[in-house]
Amino acid sequence: MKFNIKFTAWLLVLAFIHLSCDDFLEEDPRDLVSPANFFNTPAEFDLAIVGLYDIYKRNSLHGKIGLDRYYENGADIIGPNRVFGQVEPTQSYSLSEGNISAISQGAGAPLTWQHLYEIILNANTILEQVDLTDNLSQEQKELVKAETLFLRAYSYYHLTNLWGDVPYYRGNLPISEIQQLPRTSRSIIQEDILQDLQEAQNGLPDTYNADGLGRASKWAAATLMTKIYLIQQSWQQARDKALEIINNSPHALLDDYAAVFDPNNEFNSENIWEINFVKDIDQDDWVDHFTPRIRDEPKDPTQRGALSSALGARNEGFTGYGLAIPIPDYVNEFPMDDLRRSSNIITEYLGFELNFPYMPKMWNLDQINSPRGNHGDNKIIFRLADVYLMAAEAENELTGPDNAYQYINEVRTRAYEPDQPLAGLSKEQFRQAIYDERRWELGGEGHRRMDLIRWGILSEVVKETEYRIWNPASNIQPYHVLLPIPPEEFNLNPALLDSDPTNNGYR
Repeated sequence: MKFNIKFTAWLLVLAFIHLSCDDFLEEDPRDLVSPANFFNTPAEFDLAIVGLYDIYKRNSLHGKIGLDRYYENGADIIGPNRVFGQVEPTQSYSLSEGNISAISQGAGAPLTWQHLYEIILNANTILEQVDLTDNLSQEQKELVKAETLFLRAYSYYHLTNLWGDVPYYRGNLPISEIQQLPRTSRSIIQEDILQDLQEAQNGLPDTYNADGLGRASKWAAATLMTKIYLIQQSWQQARDKALEIINNSPHALLDDYAAVFDPNNEFNSENIWEINFVKDIDQDDWVDHFTPRIRDEPKDPTQRGALSSALGARNEGFTGYGLAIPIPDYVNEFPMDDLRRSSNIITEYLGFELNFPYMPKMWNLDQINSPRGNHGDNKIIFRLADVYLMAAEAENELTGPDNAYQYINEVRTRAYEPDQPLAGLSKEQFRQAIYDERRWELGGEGHRRMDLIRWGILSEVVKETEYRIWNPASNIQPYHVLLPIPPEEFNLNPALLDSDPTNNGYR
């Protein structure tokens, strides 16, 4: 059973906590429904937290291409198979202050910004009310606070990754004050949310029963801390936190790489946190971006009918958009003897040569249980293989490769038969091995572009990469490591430009 609650009564009761985007910076939620009248029972606090998870399922975040537009497009793994407005500016590095608001209306940067701040606003309301209520035990209060702190920190994590210095507030401020907040240094925000995440780790459970699957555990909080420590280049803290997860969590690597992504094997032992989607309720279509569309396939168009028939005989279909496929360099450079290749790159299916390569670990062809636009596939956010590779990276930066091999080789064990453990590398060679291993292991999962940015090699990699549609080498600029703040935001709040009139270099 998946943790998912959606019904009309809940939406009505939570009117104050789910504002429309148009109203978000215009109305004070406390003018709509008094939080003091709503937060009276543990169940009501729980519904409010469910509301935070629900925002993360929106198309601007994890529900569609959402955040992957910024974390995968424009790196060296995936790209579109055709020119398409949803991805062009971020893939080709033609992004500007003028076109950021036009990218994929309904899921673009303005809504990403607004929805992340909606989570923060709502989380602050919950945190204020949990301190005021007498209707929860101390244990219940600590659990509500821990989960809310994690979900708020996860929003600030994305805001600081994408925009750097951003407005920052921790109290339940009125909208009139929020509209005047200046930008706060990313480093200050990171330090604060690291403290929040440690409190969250201390207060969240190790695991959940069936009714709680999809909620963040203490190990999700620890994983997010590890990622922030790596961004800060706080190598010892990153190594130590990663080892906490490896040594103490209930998570374990699966023997079969493909099984990690099997939609019939969700919440497996390797996955630390998944955003759970439910067919006929969430109607998620992020999967469709990785699934082929039949009008593109197969390579020989005269065989299209035969391919459609072969798919139909299996209750399958190429009914997706085909907008997230491996780019040429990824296809050409992925080791042929790596067992992960077949999950990340497929160029033939059911005996038909395909026109484009695809990433089958992310697609779903099932037309009975997972039809177009109505998938129940979970979005994997954190998994243990990532933690092992972060431990290896941090250990190498701290002490060199000798103590780091054990972590990277644990991930490589299932990738090669017979094993191909790494050995005899210099510190710099091991660093390059990490660059490559994360590319093969985590392809398309929403990590790559942030990795390239924190390693300081985004521009170098883009200039050396072959892309299918665009050649962004001549477009990319140093400021492309961040997004411009959407103009509608600083039109509402001119203070956003006070500390940086260039808007992250875009003007």
